[in-house]
Amino acid sequence: MKTDDLLKLGISVSWYVLLAWWLWSAHGNKAATRGEPWLTRVLLYWLPLGLAFVLLGPGEWYGRNWLREGIVPHTVPVLAAALLIVMAGVALACWSRYLLGRNWSSVVQIKKDHELIDTGPYRYVRHPIYTGLLLAFTGTALQVGDVRGIFAVLIVFASFWRKLRMEERMLGETFGDAYGAYKRRTAALVPGIF
Repeated sequence: MKTDDLLKLGISVSWYVLLAWWLWSAHGNKAATRGEPWLTRVLLYWLPLGLAFVLLGPGEWYGRNWLREGIVPHTVPVLAAALLIVMAGVALACWSRYLLGRNWSSVVQIKKDHELIDTGPYRYVRHPIYTGLLLAFTGTALQVGDVRGIFAVLIVFASFWRKLRMEERMLGETFGDAYGAYKRRTAALVPGIF
């Protein structure tokens, strides 16, 4: 197997590790006391994520059109960088998910006896799972190397931004001043930037 094929395989395996961890760790979560409507979840979260994955799919799906316009060379150093970015993103997302424990939900919810977590990456970033997933999508877009990768990352960012604003509103209502203080001392997604 060629080096570039191994690097691409590593990116795919990283996503499968994330999926396996997500499915395995979802068992035993606390019951929800409040959450967003299912239609909102589907239209504004799951549909955009699905579209982003389709945009990052095999290039043959797109034939020869402007979405397939190459903007990053398909070289071993670029693929190695893409793999490192994806692995870092998956590691951050999995670690952050682990720290949330039974408070985690794939949708915007407040759980029974919900706890405010501010350790590990949550000490610096309020939404490190989104940061990790954005890194993983960015690395995958780098591997794809086409214009469509930019659109995929922008779609994911917009979906996560909408979701985190809703989460922050609910968390602010649940934790009051404690969440306000936490919000003032941490960034939403990237320390020192936003």
